[in-house]
Formats: sequence, structure tokens, C-alpha cells
Amino acid sequence: MSVRERIAGTMFLKGSLVAIVLAISVLLSAKFVFETDRQASADTTVTLSMAPISIGNPAAAATLTLRRTEYPRKFTAKMAATNYSQILTVGRGDTLGRMLLNAGVPGAEADAAIRALKKDYNPTRIRQGENIVIRFRADPKLLGDDGTTDPGVFSGLQISPDFKSRVIVSRNSAGGFDSTKEKLTLTRRMARANNTIEQSLFVAGRKVDVPNPVLGELIRLYSWDVDFQRDIRVGDAFEVMYEKIYNQQGDLVKSGDIVFASLTLSDKRYAVYRHTLDDGTAEYFDEKGHSTKKALMRTPIDGARLSSGFGKRKHPVLGYTKMHKGLDFAAPRGTPIYAAGNGTVEAAGRNGAYGNYVRIRHNSEYSTAYAHMKSVKTKKGRRVTQGQVIGYVGTTGRSTGPHLHYEILLSGRQVNPMRVKMPSGRKLKGAELTAFQKTRTLIERQFAALAGPLDLAENTR
Repeated sequence: MSVRERIAGTMFLKGSLVAIVLAISVLLSAKFVFETDRQASADTTVTLSMAPISIGNPAAAATLTLRRTEYPRKFTAKMAATNYSQILTVGRGDTLGRMLLNAGVPGAEADAAIRALKKDYNPTRIRQGENIVIRFRADPKLLGDDGTTDPGVFSGLQISPDFKSRVIVSRNSAGGFDSTKEKLTLTRRMARANNTIEQSLFVAGRKVDVPNPVLGELIRLYSWDVDFQRDIRVGDAFEVMYEKIYNQQGDLVKSGDIVFASLTLSDKRYAVYRHTLDDGTAEYFDEKGHSTKKALMRTPIDGARLSSGFGKRKHPVLGYTKMHKGLDFAAPRGTPIYAAGNGTVEAAGRNGAYGNYVRIRHNSEYSTAYAHMKSVKTKKGRRVTQGQVIGYVGTTGRSTGPHLHYEILLSGRQVNPMRVKMPSGRKLKGAELTAFQKTRTLIERQFAALAGPLDLAENTR
């Protein structure tokens, strides 16, 4: 073999050796990269030492460092279910069942919850504008998903029948529902107001933020003796101390009872005090312990204007002079009309020119009559109490506009309500009078303490 052939053979062997080494290196590298996590080690960096693969670097071993690709593992966190509430407002014509269904409560569960509720509250009594709290339990992931309409598991509801209590319906351990009624903690604070009368008692009260219910009660307190159309003069004044009732959140929920009031009419002061008797009943008394209640009210309606007095007048419908045997009080249609005293209803219904009519017998001598009502809210033979609503102002019968025609009958004959001497009410004596005088002293001190910068006194019950 010639020298040229020997050189060519040697180069071929070297080339083949290089190819083989490179192939082995590639196979080893591929096996390492595609190796799965069968090894116990979790190191992400692996060092591989191997024989030289570079023909031009035979002096030392090369160190090859490879980084293994890490694939993310699927991980699911187990998150606790979340309790949340929806507040629904009762709309016109809404029923509780329909509201629950619209909120996503299954029909069977809505029925079960309403059955439990009936133990403490009649669900048909929900009122337009009332808020009802509905509670659910749901997976937080579902709550954050805009595409889902599933509210979760219905866990109960809450209704507040009045400012004093709430009814809670909750899911029990058996999967059904139970109802509980809770009495709320309320705070009563005394508020004082006073003002000079320029137009009317009502207007003067509103100017100093006295609530309408308190003003209505104030008018009723004095309606036994005061003709609010004739007895009130410019420059007269009033004072009143009444309760404000707050819930646990500090929100004003209701105005309470009047504890003290005074009217100054033509420089003469008439004060009344609220006092609780031994039998638990509360009444109003003057400075001498005489009840402000009389047998009959002179004006059995709130905030009305005396539009026609007792006596002869030209009849607005018939057109000729005729005896007017009562008082007419002009008032908006639907204004409540009160029973002037305790008694038995002798007539209730339609009565010719009187329109819708009620007559009440109070004792063997006195009766009262009420005419032109929009509607009657009592029945013949029924017992009524003083101040009870018996109907509403209207314009039925021979009438030109909404008003109350009011009569007082003495032994069957109509008499002038403004001139008849009303039988006096209760008079305290002995130990009862002594107890009242102590109450009066405490009230006067409390009223005085509210004057000036301090206008509220707190009393938590």
C-alpha cells in the first residue's frame, strides 16, 4: 500500500471515530433531557462530565452544564365557602315567595323557609319599600365568575316586622329551616323643642323640627279643651319634651312618647305630664293631678280647619238659611277620624244626606256623630275606645268638598261642641297624687337640664 493510501485510510478512521463519538454524545444528551422525574433528586441544575468530544482539545475533560426544563404542576387550592347576603326591597305587588324565587332560591327551599317564618311572622304582611335580607353560602370562585347565575346554597333570610324586633330564618342541621324572633336593643333619648306660634301650632313645630307624629299627639293632648282655630293667637307659645328612639347602629328609627308639654295661650300656661299609674297604664295630667282626658274630644281629627260652626247659615248646597247642628272640619280626603270617646257604635253606614255616617253612644246622656266619610272602619254594635280610627274624611252625601261633619248629642239633641261642658276625667288623690308629684318634679328637672347647649339626655333601656 502506498503512503498516500495509508494517509487516506488513517484520515477515514479518524473521521469515523469522530462521527461515532459525536453520535454517542448526542444520544446521551437526548436521554438526559427527556428523562422524567423518576430520580429522587429535585435539583434543577445538572452537571454532566464526559470524555473530550472536541478533537482540537485533547488536553482536559470538558464540563457540560445542562438546565432541565421544569413543567408546571397543576395545583388546586381548596378554598372555604363564603357566606354573603342580598338586600331586597319589596316592590308593588311583590310576595315573599316570588322574591325568593327571583333571587335564585329553589322553590322547595323557598316554601320551607316561608313555612318556618309563619311561626313568628305573617309573610303576607310585607310592605312596599320594606327591606328583606336573604343569605347564601357559595364557592368564592363562583362568586367571582361573571358568567354564572348560581347564587349558591340558600341559608336563610331576615325580616324586621317593626323597629323593636327582627325575625331570622336559618338552615338547621337536618337541612330544614327554623325561625327565631329577636328583640332589638334600643336607646331612648329625650329631645326638647319650643317655639313662638306665628301661624299655627303645626307650622311652629315644624320650624323647630318636631316630627309630625309628635305634633299630632300634641294636638290630641290639648284637643279636649283647646279650639285650635279660635283659641290660638299670634305670640302664643309651646314647649315639648319627647322621646327619640335609636337602634344599635345609632340610626333614628322612631319618635316616641311625649313626656312633657305646655301651651301658653294669651299669657296663661297649660302644662301636662306623662305619668304611669300603679296598674301600668300611662296618662297625662295637669299640675294638680287632673287627667287631661275628658269624656269627649271637641275635635276628633288632626290638623283640620274649622270651616263651619254651629248655628244658622246659608246652606252651600240647598242655597237657603238652615240650622247647622254641628261643626265642619275641612281636611284632605283620607285624613283619619277618631272616636271622640269610649262607647258603642249605634250606626255605621250610609245615611241619606249625611253620606257615610257613624254614631257612637258614650253613656246614657252623650252621643257623637260623624258624617260625609270616605269610608267607615267600624261596625254597628262594636265597642270603640277614645282616639280609635273609625273612618276617613271624604265628601259623600250632600257635600261640596272633603270635610268632617261632627255632632255632639245630649239626650238625643245636637248641642254646640264648643260650648258643652265636658265631663272631667280622672283626679288623682292620696298616694297616687303623691307619686305623680314626684314624677312631675323629675320631669321638670329633666326638661330644664335639656335647655341651652345640651339638648339631649340619653337613657338606654
